[in-house]
Amino acid sequence: MPQDVTVTFLGGLGDIGRNCAAIETDDALLVLDCGQMFSNEEQPGVDSILPDIDYLLERRDKIVGCLVTHGHEDHIGAIAQGLLRGLSFPIYGSAFTLGLVHYRLDEHRVTDKAELIEVADDEVVNIGPFSVEFLPVTHSVPGGLISAITTPQGVILHSSDFKLDPHPVDGRRTNLPRIGAIAQDPGVRLLLADSTNSDVPGSTASESSMGANLADVFRENAGRRIITACFSSHMHRVQQIVDAAVADGRRIATLGLSMRKNVTLARQLKLLDIPDASFIDIEEVESFAPGEVCIVSTGSQGEARSSLATAAAGSSRWMTINELDTVILSSHSIPGNEARVSNMMNDLTRRGAKVVHSGLVEIHTSGHGKRDELTTLHTVATPEWFVPVHGEYRHLVAHRELACSLGMKPERVLLAKDGDQVVLRDKGLALREKVTSGDHLLLNGTFLGADRGVLGERQVLGQQGVVTVTAIVDFDSGRQLCDPWVESRGWLDGDDADSLRDELVRLVADAVDGELRNPSWDRSSVLRKVRRASGGFINKSTGRRPMIVPVVIDT
Repeated sequence: MPQDVTVTFLGGLGDIGRNCAAIETDDALLVLDCGQMFSNEEQPGVDSILPDIDYLLERRDKIVGCLVTHGHEDHIGAIAQGLLRGLSFPIYGSAFTLGLVHYRLDEHRVTDKAELIEVADDEVVNIGPFSVEFLPVTHSVPGGLISAITTPQGVILHSSDFKLDPHPVDGRRTNLPRIGAIAQDPGVRLLLADSTNSDVPGSTASESSMGANLADVFRENAGRRIITACFSSHMHRVQQIVDAAVADGRRIATLGLSMRKNVTLARQLKLLDIPDASFIDIEEVESFAPGEVCIVSTGSQGEARSSLATAAAGSSRWMTINELDTVILSSHSIPGNEARVSNMMNDLTRRGAKVVHSGLVEIHTSGHGKRDELTTLHTVATPEWFVPVHGEYRHLVAHRELACSLGMKPERVLLAKDGDQVVLRDKGLALREKVTSGDHLLLNGTFLGADRGVLGERQVLGQQGVVTVTAIVDFDSGRQLCDPWVESRGWLDGDDADSLRDELVRLVADAVDGELRNPSWDRSSVLRKVRRASGGFINKSTGRRPMIVPVVIDT
């Protein structure tokens, strides 16, 4: 009797980011992606958010490899920063994806922890007890792969992030015919499919259709310097920007480390065609007239230290934004980044630049299939069981509803969340909830760990400020040696603050004296009195709740 196979979801089910899953038998575990999610205003001070990798660390001896479906940070960004801190294993992916992984491994000095094994389109590779067929898929990054994973319980088909683009820029279409053949023999036992656009009707526009619109924008801005921003991995978009720039007689320069590295890699792999005569270094830009230049930059999401955001703030080493600039934002804001992008656009406009974005001209299309494309995938794959993956919770629910509307029985569509596990056995698929915490890990500089209240403290500090109240007590005589003193940051200022501090000092002094008359007083009880007296007065008098830090000094 074939052994059971489990799929444990460690990230990516409920958020757009930190995608990671473990496909497992009794004696082998195959990791499927391991990505990060960038922080937002709700996680102040956090560099990025990683999936719960403790589950993998506890099973380190079983790991036979890691499949990386494509090169986006939400699928590869936690490998170097998280997984390879304590593990070592081979990584399988396309040439471009592995090139991006290698950059990350080199940056974090863990290149010795993983063997990078390149796979070709439609290649079949045996990895432990699993046989994996890698199928080409169209997405907004070159080299994306659908994984058809043959397990002891049949084929698990993972769609990766995908769209069905009939006219991709590189001519590399999603291999639907092969998916159909697998569906016929041996059949798709379990489908795991991208849910990002499951609630959006219709089909996603072809990437190729962006080229003509970009060319129009270039022609309309003759004589002006053009600065374009898109995702640094989106080489299909970069190719169309390059084509428009070359047709307009412009030289092309890249700005931003990731853009420079990725363009170099894509040119080496012949995924990007830029004539040598049209390619210049960013240092040469000032020697050309504005209408002769196109800069391809990072920073389309307004990230604080990105090249375009730095230029918008007037702090760029390489360019000064002015009234002769047209900035093209060839992307959509990732959920949570809307405010940052809007602020950057305002900064660019204040410096005189003309800003062109997808709300004005159709210069961006999604890399994720909408409902019609998802319908096609389901119709071709005809899976026995289905679990929606990759998306916010509403996307997962919408995808489940779509699958049921196509004829799948509701009991064969399981809605899982981070930390859940599905068990594939002879009699079918079962859901086990919360076999692991599903908690995410926070990367703060070099520290990686779970949130143990630090974020809540940072939010209070950022929104309410901090008040430190210090009492000096002679523990031998049991009396205060002087009035308490108060220091605050981000609470109040001006004359009101001075009068409130005086009243706070009086109240805390009285509270401490009262406690010192208690025969059983100790340091902890005095600290509690300082905190209660301070917090109660501050909240009542100002309506605010800053962080209270009580201090008792023993002399």
